[in-house]
Amino acid sequence: MNTKLTELLKIKHPIIQAPMFLVSNVTMVTEAMKGGIAGCIPALNYRTLEELRAAIRQLNANKIEGGSFGFNLIVNKSNIKYKDQLGVICEEGCDFIITSLGSPEETINQAHKVGIKVFCDVVDLKFAKKVEGLGADAVIAVNNEAGGHRGNATPESLIKELVANCNIPIISAGGVGCKADIDEMINYGAEGVSVGSPFIASIEASVTDEYKQACVDYGADDIVMTERISGTPCTVINTPYVQKIGTKQTWLESVLNKNKKLKKWVKMIRFSIGMNATKNAATKATYKTVWVAGPSIEHTKKISPTKDIISRLVN
Repeated sequence: MNTKLTELLKIKHPIIQAPMFLVSNVTMVTEAMKGGIAGCIPALNYRTLEELRAAIRQLNANKIEGGSFGFNLIVNKSNIKYKDQLGVICEEGCDFIITSLGSPEETINQAHKVGIKVFCDVVDLKFAKKVEGLGADAVIAVNNEAGGHRGNATPESLIKELVANCNIPIISAGGVGCKADIDEMINYGAEGVSVGSPFIASIEASVTDEYKQACVDYGADDIVMTERISGTPCTVINTPYVQKIGTKQTWLESVLNKNKKLKKWVKMIRFSIGMNATKNAATKATYKTVWVAGPSIEHTKKISPTKDIISRLVN
């Protein structure tokens, strides 16, 4: 299937293996490239710039014709590593960068100087037009079926609105777990899809077997929204632990979030606590299972190699 996304990234299939905190790694992305798709890793998966640089060099060494790789950058002020991460990525080189949660202007300017394409996460037309004006090469349209931090619009309404009003390619993120889902997004007007949750249950993923098996055992009806991780609604699997702690912010957090002076600090503290809980659940055997995932795990029937998951998506 040839689309503007396959042309932009010189890949066989119009699929980006979405960047996932704690899950994505060099091995998984290498297998994605072998399967003819693009793979992406959050820069925040690496604690140091040296580790990030080593990962980029390894991926460049593993580069395969028909596949491509990139990195995801959180581009708001909460990520104090952002500018240094951008510098390392531009020095070492990759095919694309996906920006999230902030203005991509500096990323676009710096990346384009070295021939790196920039795709920007958006949840509505207003921000899509803004990043198009800044020179983005494509937008990642995050809909209400995405895993993690999702948008509010349905895949159909969001894709069609952006296609009708934007002049750059639209890549749909959310609600894709099989070939029929991809065909549906393409029919709405998308030039490709970003797929995350199905790859959590890959053999190569950097999480526990318990997390992977949960993506097999649970389905779309078991996905709930929680405010207890980052302060921003996020989709997780409705495990007994999630049911126990609840999905709404506490009374105290609610009160503090209404105070303009304290809101920023409350969010930062909640984000730090939530990310630590998520990391522990993803990388250790623990009863505190806060596992981030989207409804597309409905199609996950077993823990499989990345290549088999790709095969399921394209055949």
